[in-house]
Amino acid sequence: MKTRALYNADCPICDAEMCSYSAYSKKKELSIAFEDLNKIDLKEWGVTEDEATRLLHVIHQGQLYSGTKAFLILWEQMPRYRLFAKIGRLPVIYHIANVLYVHVVARIIYNRHLRRKARGLIQRS
Repeated sequence: MKTRALYNADCPICDAEMCSYSAYSKKKELSIAFEDLNKIDLKEWGVTEDEATRLLHVIHQGQLYSGTKAFLILWEQMPRYRLFAKIGRLPVIYHIANVLYVHVVARIIYNRHLRRKARGLIQRS
């Protein structure tokens, strides 16, 4: 696979989004793999479980990307989302999107993950 995306299938938001991308990729026969961080050896990715649950990670052509850059790389591989990637790469848009994703959206999603884990809804360490 030219592109691989690492996501947390235990997160309902992440799972829904990546399943949508995966279905689209399969339909279009795109060279993208979607890997649940809970079912693989994270050493292969070079990230910890905590890092992997905080932000999206993508390996594209052998290089690891995380956060907003990972989304842009992933979107560039999918014709339906290429316009989002182009817009997202505009300097002002990228800066705003990066701040919102990394410091707001991803934190909310990560904190929800920690709460589900604390309540025993997730059984991993």
